[in-house]
Amino acid sequence: MSSSTPPTLLVLAAGMSSRYGGGSKQTDAMGPCGETLLDYSVYDARRAGFGRVVFIIRKEAEAVFRERVVSRLEPHLPVALAYQDLHDLPPGHNCPADRTKPWGTGHAVWSARDVVREPFCVINADDYYGPDSFAVLADFLRQPAPLAPMAWSMVGFRLSSTLSEHGKVARGICSVEDGRLTGVRELTDIYRSATGAENRTHGLPAEPLTGEEPVSLNMWGFTPALFDSFGQSFAAWLDSSADRTKSEFYIPLGVDLAIQAGGATCRVLPTTSQWFGVTYQEDKARVVTAVQALVESGMYPSPLWG
Repeated sequence: MSSSTPPTLLVLAAGMSSRYGGGSKQTDAMGPCGETLLDYSVYDARRAGFGRVVFIIRKEAEAVFRERVVSRLEPHLPVALAYQDLHDLPPGHNCPADRTKPWGTGHAVWSARDVVREPFCVINADDYYGPDSFAVLADFLRQPAPLAPMAWSMVGFRLSSTLSEHGKVARGICSVEDGRLTGVRELTDIYRSATGAENRTHGLPAEPLTGEEPVSLNMWGFTPALFDSFGQSFAAWLDSSADRTKSEFYIPLGVDLAIQAGGATCRVLPTTSQWFGVTYQEDKARVVTAVQALVESGMYPSPLWG
């Protein structure tokens, strides 16, 4: 793939917002003129040089998503859709009859394998990453020499700045050496604590965390080689999973498996941008205030899309 090809923004938008309440946090207004966090991400990606945006959604949400999101963004950037489907599995695998939950973020990215052919950035639809985060990822994906097939990257954030005051969060805790990711663990029950943070997996002793750990917030830079890699690791995960009704295949797991196999590298990119997001409805007021401050500072116009 030529380095002159603009990278694509791939947005994870098939989640169920199960802890948020009050509708979908992906389409909830956070900006002064009704903008969503997704609006700001697409705006930042466009000015960083991304050429189009692909949304991964659930098929049953397509009509509402086209009305509320696609129609607003299409005048500014080419938009395409990919669908995360419970029954879209590697050959030889079938979905359990009682499975209702999506297969996770790793499966969601794999769902875009027929839509994305160029280097791409993956983000969550309901997080704010900031303009510098998109700029450093765009620079990585547009390196003068073509990217190695599995030379990947990740924007890293500090755990303590990504916690919620209102309950648990899921984060990929990263091990980093010489600026490269050497391993990542997906912890799904992280709470703020008096000494930093701790993971409280049911039935296990609490695991203390300092809060200084670098974490993944699903802002990744990938090449199309990811799709074959994730297809193979997802199939192996399905074969070995003890609970195929609820367990999930996460992006950090797929990346970690590719690194451990020796086929991939992942550069951890620093950013000057501050992350914020909404996990619970109670997080919204803080996010609205943060967005308003960014608008007042002149970082974004209001209304955002003119």
